[in-house]
Amino acid sequence: MLTRSTSLAAAGGLLASLALAACSGGGGTASDGGSGGGAGGGTVAQLTFPAEVQGAVGGLGNFNPYSPNPLTTFWLYEPLIIKNGLTCQETPWLANSAEWKDDKTLVITLRDGVKWSDGQPFTAKDVAFTFNLMKQYPGMDKAGVWTDTFGAPAQSVTAEGNTVTMSFSGNAAAKYDEIIKQKMLPEHVYAKVGDPTKYIDKKPVSTGPYKLASFNGRRLVLERRPEYWQADKVKVQKIVQEGQYDASQAALKLRAGELDAYWGEVPNPEKTFVSANKKTNHFYYAPNGMTVLTGNLQKKPFDDAKFREAISYAMDKEAMSLKATYGVMKPASQTGLKLPSMEKLLPDTYKGKDTVLPYDTAKANQLLDAAGYAKGADGKRTLPDGSPLAVNFSVQAGFIDYQAIADVIAKGMNEVGVATKVTASAPESVDDQKKTGDFQVLLEYLHGGCELARNIGAKLSSKQFPSAKEILPNVGRFSDPSVDATVAALSQATDEATQRTEVGKLVDVMMTKYPVTSLIYAPTRLIYRTDKATGWPSEQDPYANPSDDRLLVLTRLTAPK
Repeated sequence: MLTRSTSLAAAGGLLASLALAACSGGGGTASDGGSGGGAGGGTVAQLTFPAEVQGAVGGLGNFNPYSPNPLTTFWLYEPLIIKNGLTCQETPWLANSAEWKDDKTLVITLRDGVKWSDGQPFTAKDVAFTFNLMKQYPGMDKAGVWTDTFGAPAQSVTAEGNTVTMSFSGNAAAKYDEIIKQKMLPEHVYAKVGDPTKYIDKKPVSTGPYKLASFNGRRLVLERRPEYWQADKVKVQKIVQEGQYDASQAALKLRAGELDAYWGEVPNPEKTFVSANKKTNHFYYAPNGMTVLTGNLQKKPFDDAKFREAISYAMDKEAMSLKATYGVMKPASQTGLKLPSMEKLLPDTYKGKDTVLPYDTAKANQLLDAAGYAKGADGKRTLPDGSPLAVNFSVQAGFIDYQAIADVIAKGMNEVGVATKVTASAPESVDDQKKTGDFQVLLEYLHGGCELARNIGAKLSSKQFPSAKEILPNVGRFSDPSVDATVAALSQATDEATQRTEVGKLVDVMMTKYPVTSLIYAPTRLIYRTDKATGWPSEQDPYANPSDDRLLVLTRLTAPK
C-alpha cells in the first residue's frame, strides 16, 4: 500500500531541498537503465542498500530467518521455489519441482549439488527437518503446515533420497504457495538450538549466494560465495547494508551515490531523483495490489449492484493517480487482477478488452436513471422509493493518498447527483467501522499476490466477514453462495487449468456485480542507480516484483557495459 505517514507538505519540502542539486543532470532517458543484465556480464564490486531492520535491532546480530527481526531476509537462507510476485510464474530454486501427487500429497524434488556455506551437503533431510520443526514449535509454522488454516493439516513430512513427501489429512492445495517459500534450515545446526524462534543465529550456515563477512552492530557486509550452486549468475561481489532512511534522506543518498537501491517511498521520484541524472537514476513502481472502493453491501444504496455499477463510471481514476501518486500508478482493472502481468488468468470473455472502467459521467447518469435513482429539481438524486439519498464516505485522517482519492470520488459522485461528503476519522475509528459494519463506503486495499483464493477470493467469501474483534477481508459483506463455492474450489485446486477456470468465475463477478470498484494500482517500489549495476526490473522489462523477488533480481544484475 502507499505509505501513510508522508504528508504533501513534507513532500514539498523534499522537492525544495533537492532542487539545487538537480542542475547536474546527465543525458539519456529513464529507459537506459532497466534491463540488459544477465549472467554473461561483468562483475560488480559492491552495492549498498539500506538496513532491512530498524536500528539493526539494537546492534544484535541475528540471522535466524524465523526470528522476528533477522538482519537480512533475502541473501542467506533460501526457499524451495520462487513464485514471481508479478506474473505468478515459478522459478525452481532449492527444489526442482513441487507437485501434487493427489490433493493430499505434495512431492518435492530437490536439485543436486547444493551445499551449505560450511561445506556440508544440503539434502532432503534438511527440508523434512525444517517442516517437522514447525510441528514441534508451532510459533515457527507461519505456513500453517500443521494447522487447518487454508486446508487440511499435515500428517507427516518424510525424506527419501532427494525427495520430500508431505502428506495431509485432506485437501491442502491452498497451503502450496506458503510451503514453497519457507526458508530451509540446516539440521546439523538447528537440531541443537531448541526453540528456533528464540535462537540467536550469529554465525549463519545457509545455502544462499552470500556469507557473512562482518557486522559491527550497524554495518552489515555480505560476501559472494564462489561455491554457491548458481554462482555463475551472481555478479555482485559484496552487499553492504547500513542505515534506515526516511524519504528525504534516501533521496539525498541515492543522488549522492551512497545508496544503489531503495525500496521505500520517495514522493514524486521523477522530480526528486530521476531528473538529477536521467542516465543513471531510475525508479520502477510495479503494481502490488490495488486500492478499491468498498461499500457496505448490507445497507442502501450499496446493496444494489446497479447503483454500484453506475457510480463506478463517475470516478476519475487518472485524477486519483495524479493526486495520490504523482501520476505514477495506473488505473486498475475492474477484474481484480494485476494487468497485464496476470493476463494469462483472464477468462476468454475479457481477453483483449480494456477492463479499466472509464470515467464517463454521462454513462453514470444514464445507469442511475435506469436504476430508478431519480434526479430532482435541485440536481440531487433520491433512492428508488423516493427517500433521500446521501452518502457518507469514511476515510482515515492522515492517510493523505486515501484522502486525495476520496475527494476525487466524492466530486464525481456529487457531479452525477449522488450527494456525498467525506468524513475523516482516526484510523482506529475506521477500523472499528470495518469490524461493526457501521459505515456506508470507504477505501481498502486488495492484495494482488498469487494466492488468489486468499486475496480476491477472500474479498468475496461470506466466510470472511469481519467480526467485532477482527478485520477480515470481506469488509463490504458481499455474499453469494455460488461465489463461496467458487472460492472453495479455487482453494482446493491443484492444477493450473482448474485454477484458471475458478479465477475466471471470480473475475466475472467483479465485472458484473461490482462487489468493490477497482481504482488505482498500489505499488511495490524500487528506486535505483545504474552506474554500478544494470539489469534491474523496469517498466520496459518487468520481469520480477522489485521488492519481494530480490533473489531473482540478483541473478540479472551485472556491471554496465
